[in-house]
Amino acid sequence: MEDPDLFSYKNTAPAPLVEETAPSFPAAVVPKLPNERSPGSNPKAINRSLVVSIHDVSPLTREATERILCELDEIGVHRVSLLVIPDHHHKGNLLDDPEFCAWLRRCSAAGHEIVIHGYYHRRDQKAGETFWQKMATRYYTAGEGEFYDIAGADALRIVSQARQEFRNVGLDPQGFVAPAWLLSDGADRALQRLGIAYTTRIGGVFDYTRGVHHTSQSLVWSTRSAVRRLISRFWNTHLFRRLEACPLLRMGIHPPDMGHEAVWRQIKELTVRALETRTAKTYAGYLNRE
Repeated sequence: MEDPDLFSYKNTAPAPLVEETAPSFPAAVVPKLPNERSPGSNPKAINRSLVVSIHDVSPLTREATERILCELDEIGVHRVSLLVIPDHHHKGNLLDDPEFCAWLRRCSAAGHEIVIHGYYHRRDQKAGETFWQKMATRYYTAGEGEFYDIAGADALRIVSQARQEFRNVGLDPQGFVAPAWLLSDGADRALQRLGIAYTTRIGGVFDYTRGVHHTSQSLVWSTRSAVRRLISRFWNTHLFRRLEACPLLRMGIHPPDMGHEAVWRQIKELTVRALETRTAKTYAGYLNRE
């Protein structure tokens, strides 16, 4: 189960510019153009792919995201899909942080993919919610299922606004992923109407351009409690084995994952094992057969 809840975000103020450019995080954390593992160098990897995505990227999580990118690069993942929140929990629009936007452009130039990830990544509680609505929006996501039951017209407006804001800073994301992968039918139709190339759910990738659904359940870690972390590790071990023959393996990482030693160790170990038989790509790269 995904644990895209509040993590430590609610207690984290946007990092000031001086911290973002501190010596402990040099420009090198954005990898250079990759000397990526070639499918031709490993026959087993020709038709098998690994997509690693980092969720909840924003000025609030940039520091942790940079650390994650560094360590992924060291073990052979040079291209990652970065799921970026335009205004994380209403704590500052990305347009108000030029250095963050410049960093996103550098990431894109280095081969990473920028993906729209909701807008606020927050859903307020509503009166009269059913038991299942509460389960989905309060316990599974802890209030972050922004697109869970959004009306189509609202989704159309919000995603259109988000896309324009990215374009205003020189980025042109092709994909949209709803927070916690919860997407209403109206929002799904809105994405297609806007010409969004693809979206993902926990169980697969929906290629709107080609009308194809790629089944592949994402590995993801729940870190909200010790019990959740333990269950996540057992579950992801099982899921990794179950997906061995699947053409696409997906790994969803959240910035707080790195703060839990056993979780982060498993993420790196499974990534290294996956790279033995798979080629690391972004979502767009996988869909476009790059």
